[in-house]
Amino acid sequence: MAELLLGQLVSMAADPFVEGPSAARHWARGGVLIDAGRILAIGDAAELAAAHPGAHRHDYGAALISAGFVDAHMHYPQTAIIASWGKRLIDWLNTYTFPEEARFADPAYAATIAERALDLALAHGTTTLTSYATIHPASVDAFFTAAARRDMRVAAGKTCMDRNAPDNLRDSAQSAYDDSRALISRWHGVGRAHYVITPRFAPTSSRDQLAALGALWAEHPDCLMQTHLSEQTDEIAWVASLFPEARDYLDVYEAHGLLGANGIYGHAIHLTARERDRLVEVGAALAHCPTSNTFIGSGLFDMAGLKARGLRIGLATDTGGGSSFSMLRTMAAAYEVAQLNHVSLHPAQLLWLATAGSAAALQLGDRIGTLAVGYEADLVVLDLASTPAIAQRSARAGDVWEALFPTIMMGDDRAIRATWVNGKIAHQRPDEGHQH
Repeated sequence: MAELLLGQLVSMAADPFVEGPSAARHWARGGVLIDAGRILAIGDAAELAAAHPGAHRHDYGAALISAGFVDAHMHYPQTAIIASWGKRLIDWLNTYTFPEEARFADPAYAATIAERALDLALAHGTTTLTSYATIHPASVDAFFTAAARRDMRVAAGKTCMDRNAPDNLRDSAQSAYDDSRALISRWHGVGRAHYVITPRFAPTSSRDQLAALGALWAEHPDCLMQTHLSEQTDEIAWVASLFPEARDYLDVYEAHGLLGANGIYGHAIHLTARERDRLVEVGAALAHCPTSNTFIGSGLFDMAGLKARGLRIGLATDTGGGSSFSMLRTMAAAYEVAQLNHVSLHPAQLLWLATAGSAAALQLGDRIGTLAVGYEADLVVLDLASTPAIAQRSARAGDVWEALFPTIMMGDDRAIRATWVNGKIAHQRPDEGHQH
């Protein structure tokens, strides 16, 4: 049976960084008709209700229906250590990340955390995640298995490291290639799964390993590739000492076949002019991780400058270096980081980054990230008055953006009335049982 969701609607028809807020279309009282996991129609609520009287209705009143949030860069194995007391990146990895990732040698533990991570994502309105796993192939199996059970469109890959990591978290150039190739065969394109070739970052991979993964990517060019780039200044200096022949950090990846349009480069804060030029030339994507960048003290991402160059940019929680599972909180942090760079991001731009922008960064913009006929029915329903503080502010709003902005800045999982994945309710707030 078709399902008809009623409420306010926002649909991204274009990039508001280019077209302004008018790139998004808003219905004060609209409807989304879905069936068999696809959006069949969107438009005026009364017209859709009259045209489809047999559809099962879900009336969300004044709540805002949007495409589900798309997290462009996160580490599901770090779920349990989120909000651990900081220091700098390398200290944080050694103190928290590597000991926790070693636990994923146990497939049962990997399965437990994968289930937890996806449930937390859905509770916060996130319908697609792009995740690093650990060096253990079973950690990839656990994530994709849990996602398949929830029918989520996700992307993930085995994290590869053969140096500058604990002995129990190192693979080799050959095993990284072999394991990743086997996982591609097992998971890539199966259901809603996408495999991502995943060297953690240049310091933890030898030249041989980077070259092996570059060769694998050349053999499977339809796969995404994800890694970290220019997150902290001391990290950049470390890369320069490890690869003295490289012109810069990005050149390390390019020299080993790891630069391309299907590449997603996390952080990218301290880029040189040459690096910016090359990223633009190849059409690469960047993942902006604002809560992580402030939590670990990495720096301020140049959203305005990089978007002006035409780069695809997605928004990301970077769990657990990022300090929140919430893409709402991540949007708020993106706004704050941009303010420190003397740029005021419009609410339409923030919502676009968390939906259509991230989908485009993952090369999935033709199927998720906006409300449009034929797109997959991954949706979030936002209560724009979820707390007294938010309600009193949104009540004075003059338009939808002024009504949404308090939820972006102050909202959390209480704002998520429902999350729909592939046309089915995957999460709903406990008080939603009477809505159907």
